[in-house]
Amino acid sequence: RKHPTMVFFPKKKKTYCKHCKKHCLVSVTQYKPGKASLFAQGKRRYDRKQAGFGGQTKPVFRKKVKTTKKITVRLKCKDCLSVSQYCLGRTKHFELGQKRT
Repeated sequence: RKHPTMVFFPKKKKTYCKHCKKHCLVSVTQYKPGKASLFAQGKRRYDRKQAGFGGQTKPVFRKKVKTTKKITVRLKCKDCLSVSQYCLGRTKHFELGQKRT
């Protein structure tokens, strides 16, 4: 299945809120991952293994084949201020609040 090249998404949208149990107006923002924690168990384990002599201990991924990333949007309800996330899938170009010309 081929994914779309461009996606234009509104900044405000009326959609179902599972906390209010009805359709509400939501504000839409694009999801961005936060800064990775230095104290997560995997990072602590990796740093411990890397320490000392012996060079690189884990494989370094070099065969990147994907040309797009999956777009996830955050939907914040105007009534109860609860936040849900919705995955739009893969696209090369994503814009919020723009009309297609």
